[in-house]
Amino acid sequence: MLEASLFATILLGFVGMMFKDNLLMKIISMDVMSTGVISYYVLIAARKGLATPIQRPEETLIYADPVPQAVILTAIVIGFSIQALMLVGAMKLAHNNPTLESHKIEGNNTP
Repeated sequence: MLEASLFATILLGFVGMMFKDNLLMKIISMDVMSTGVISYYVLIAARKGLATPIQRPEETLIYADPVPQAVILTAIVIGFSIQALMLVGAMKLAHNNPTLESHKIEGNNTP
């Protein structure tokens, strides 16, 4: 059930990116899709074990791998910086154009 809801989140973000004309809605849709992908990766990475990787020598626990956690933190930071850059680009477009609808911006800037 959890996997199905994560796939629905990814699909919802993808559909929003493809079919919305407003640039801010496209940016939000990309963020929703990114959140779904990161959540799915965390779900897959946490299946092997939930214990911390710090163990005592006499314990034989299956522990969570810390490498996917580091990769996910990096993906979150990169996603945040890309989103901030796209929002700045949308602000510059809004300053030069009266709308953020992509087809109207393309029509205004076509030679």
